Amino acid sequence: MILHTMLRVGNLTRSIDFYTKVLGMNLLRTTERPDQKYSLAFVGFGRGNQDGQSELELTFNHGVESYQLGNAYGHIAISVSDAYAACEKIKAAGGNVTREAGPVMGGNTVIAFVTDPDGYKIELIQV
Repeated sequence: MILHTMLRVGNLTRSIDFYTKVLGMNLLRTTERPDQKYSLAFVGFGRGNQDGQSELELTFNHGVESYQLGNAYGHIAISVSDAYAACEKIKAAGGNVTREAGPVMGGNTVIAFVTDPDGYKIELIQV
């Protein structure tokens, strides 16, 4: 079972707002480590690891406002029941849809892409 994936973010409040208000995840827990100069927020669907759901660990290193994403990172994938409706809801909440919902090239699966405030790509896959 995958427990979590960690993303370094430049503004913890902004990222929590995106993942909870725009993508509809739950804020599961937070941790403050002032002596070590970082803060954590865990977000996800459901109640987190206790119900088998993986989580995203959003890590804010105090004093660091941005990161170079590099070219090795691909995307996080999230299942949705209706990718078209999800894109409309995300746009209405101020989210950035970078690839509108539609069939994947060469196939029938409907996908879309959104980008979080730090530039991480998130694929929506209609199931």
